[in-house]
Amino acid sequence: MNELVIDKKEELVMKLLHYFITERGYSPVIIRGIQDEIWLENLDDDYKIVRIVSGYIHNDEQFKYDLYKTKSLLKTIKKKTLSFSMNALSIFVNLGDNVNMDNFTDHNNISFAEVNSIDDLKKYRFVIDSYPDITKESNFKEKGLELFMKITSDINKKNEGEAKMNEEVFSIKKPIVTSILVFINVVIFILCQFNILSISDFAVNRDLIISGQYYRLFTGMFLHANIIHILFNMYALYVIGMQLESFLGKGKYLAVYLLSGLAGSMLSIFFDNGFSVGASGAIFGLLGSLLYFGFHYRVYLDSVIKSQIIPLIVLNLLIGFMSTGIDNWAHIGGLIGGILSTMAVGIKYKSTTFEMVNGVILYLIFIGFLGYMVFVRGI
Repeated sequence: MNELVIDKKEELVMKLLHYFITERGYSPVIIRGIQDEIWLENLDDDYKIVRIVSGYIHNDEQFKYDLYKTKSLLKTIKKKTLSFSMNALSIFVNLGDNVNMDNFTDHNNISFAEVNSIDDLKKYRFVIDSYPDITKESNFKEKGLELFMKITSDINKKNEGEAKMNEEVFSIKKPIVTSILVFINVVIFILCQFNILSISDFAVNRDLIISGQYYRLFTGMFLHANIIHILFNMYALYVIGMQLESFLGKGKYLAVYLLSGLAGSMLSIFFDNGFSVGASGAIFGLLGSLLYFGFHYRVYLDSVIKSQIIPLIVLNLLIGFMSTGIDNWAHIGGLIGGILSTMAVGIKYKSTTFEMVNGVILYLIFIGFLGYMVFVRGI
């Protein structure tokens, strides 16, 4: 039986694909009309896009067109993924002798590398700085069919693992914590209606909190003024909460809810000295949390973020500013608290320890500043 012979350039492309997919977590990007090149995407890596170009580029004019095409596609991807910046690494494996990459310097967000073997990547400092193990991890003892089978198997295993993780995150679970929160709110509302509990004893109020009744910072989020108030909030809590609880997990979800409510209460007493009640500050925190989660999974949720989450947040804030009797500062505080607390507790498979530590620090700074201004400065 004749041994399978793989073209050197095809072998090089396979090794590069293996490294970026299995070692760096890149995923293929499907782009219509693109031939002889592979686009890979990882929005959390140094280069958000890696292009492996196997098509032959004969001269500078063709290279210039390739640069123009890449810039245009990067703009589209940047907009689609809600990214603040977008850069790319283009690896050319079939570049003609007439092409001089040094002639192209106006490409701030695109880096070029011409390679005929894996070891050629060592010539490019920017590649080694971002991917220091690329040459080591791309050297295989296998050859021919054995190499092809290994690379294919490794990539398939990686893709299966990614699919399982996404299924774990996005699969719908029972909203146990959300149901308990709704139940507690309803029970407390009924107790208040029968005068067993008094709203004035537990509502958020700056003077009473400063006097030592700190529990009001939390209890106010479980009180509601009337039947319309609680119906609206509980509907929003259940619809938003059941999704977010499924995404974050029960413990993280509960932490985000309570920390968002605290942030809403703190910003409320910073700007207002009246009585404030309602779960809406915590619910806005859930919206902020959903926004933060969606940003990390924007490859899948970009349309949901742009068409549903952001418009819902903006609309409700506008209603709050245009209406009387609505504690919009609690909404804004909850929104900020939801984003920061979600950053602190982390998103499974996405958040790094560095990011989570920053979330804790930023949340404490936010609450600490408001606490200092209210309790120490008396503003």
